[in-house]
Amino acid sequence: MEKIIAVAGRPGLYEIQTQTRVGVIANSLIDGKRIVTQPSDQVSVLSDIQIYSYSGEVPLPEVMLKMQEKEANGLTVVKPKAGSSALQSFFEQVLPDYDTARVYSSDIKKILQWYLLLQQSNRLPVKSEKVNKSGISDQ
Repeated sequence: MEKIIAVAGRPGLYEIQTQTRVGVIANSLIDGKRIVTQPSDQVSVLSDIQIYSYSGEVPLPEVMLKMQEKEANGLTVVKPKAGSSALQSFFEQVLPDYDTARVYSSDIKKILQWYLLLQQSNRLPVKSEKVNKSGISDQ
């Protein structure tokens, strides 16, 4: 997940192909189109994103692994367009101690969109990968 990015103002996720002097060249996971980021673009690497919880921050790859485990045990993944209460209820089952004051329904919606997109493109973190404290998978 260290090569998967989200770009503010652009839908979906992108896989980094190469780095330029001022940005990155990446391919969309939705349609495969190539983009070039500019220095003014806000780019977030998924492995660097942390989710607030009452016991500290939890790396996004770890949250996605928990989502996979819950889904494998029969929990149905909520659609991102579900209501706020359904999103919060689902996320509470995945990460029971998430900070409800700092993690908004819009954040949960985005995480679910990313999860489903990564699942469709077979880029979800694999359970055998160990995620270290920085959120980067050790391979």
